[in-house]
Amino acid sequence: MGGRENEEDETMDRRVREMLEQRARLAEEARQILNRADAEHRQLSGDEQAAFDSLHEQIGKLKQDADALAAMLTKQTELEEELGNRARPVHGQNEERGAGRLEAIRKLLVRGVGALSQTEARALAVDTPTAGGFMVAPMELAAEIVKAVDAQTFIRSLATVRQITAAETLGIVSLDADPADADWTTEIGTGSADSTMALGRRELKPYPLAKRILVSRRLLRLSAAAEALVAERFGYKFGTTFEKACLTGNGVGGPLGVFTASADGVTTARDVSTGNTATAPTWEGLVNAKFALRPGYWPRASWIFHPDGIKAIAKIRDGEGRPIFELANAPGMPDRLLGLPVYASEFAPNTFTSTQYVGILGDFSFYWIAESLGLEIQRLEELYAASNQIGFIGRLEADGAPVLAEAFCRVKLG
Repeated sequence: MGGRENEEDETMDRRVREMLEQRARLAEEARQILNRADAEHRQLSGDEQAAFDSLHEQIGKLKQDADALAAMLTKQTELEEELGNRARPVHGQNEERGAGRLEAIRKLLVRGVGALSQTEARALAVDTPTAGGFMVAPMELAAEIVKAVDAQTFIRSLATVRQITAAETLGIVSLDADPADADWTTEIGTGSADSTMALGRRELKPYPLAKRILVSRRLLRLSAAAEALVAERFGYKFGTTFEKACLTGNGVGGPLGVFTASADGVTTARDVSTGNTATAPTWEGLVNAKFALRPGYWPRASWIFHPDGIKAIAKIRDGEGRPIFELANAPGMPDRLLGLPVYASEFAPNTFTSTQYVGILGDFSFYWIAESLGLEIQRLEELYAASNQIGFIGRLEADGAPVLAEAFCRVKLG
């Protein structure tokens, strides 16, 4: 069994490498189209533009597929190892208890809470319901769902995530105004008292987020790791919804997005449009955006654009004719723009008209996410019986917001 699994892993690894090599070849084809037009001192023709766009769509798709395949390889190993480690005895715990706990989780998902014995229910801290199959997710399953969310959206991996257990809200002290410069003084001098620094307070209050997924009864029954299957489905549902809110949310009943101009988040003072045209970002405009962000934030800064924006940026050359967009050469690694990582999101703005936002650069460790530890799952046994499916409704609570405006810089069209 182990040999077959190793062969499958090697095949998937080889497929990832092949996709990255194909991506590099397509990128070279796209670059040649631009080079021909540059050499003839003209714009792209209609056919050339269509060919370039098609190549870039393939390049983006190959990046997504390679990253997804690489992540699947990692997750297949990590999910089983994580659950296996938690099921193993620690400091003398009984091995049978750990194995029984893992088996109880699978039984809970496949057959419902009612199928658990009293011992199993106590082990998972699950109350047997009178109807409906409602439960608080065991910590193993909750952890795997959070891990699956991380795999689906880059926002969580870049942001600062705080878990809330007792307090209803998470208070954040914000620096609303910097102190004035220090004074040169004598050995015993203390400098003048500062009156410019201002501290503020922002509240993050986790709001309810719910999603429903449907899983084939047969697939759930035959799955060797039912908990991994359910975690992956919930991870996708929660991940995409949360990513959209972190980018464009209005902060009412949910996260405040970085593309939303707000005094409580990223203000309009952090917008940079100088150098951009009314319909597209330019090399000059992007350079202006990068240098509008203090260099101290650059080591952890990342760009975010819609795929349409990245496609347009891939055509841009610097003052010496060199592409400013660099392809990643390893799975899971982001492409780079002006030397900094760039991420694509379908939820970033893609309206290329005057005064619209089309991208952002920022140190996303200054985007804070507050989450409640309690993940609740309701199993719907009969509702989808006719289609031979089982429904799961997942509920969690989360909030998010930028906590330091100067750590971000939005790209705005002229």
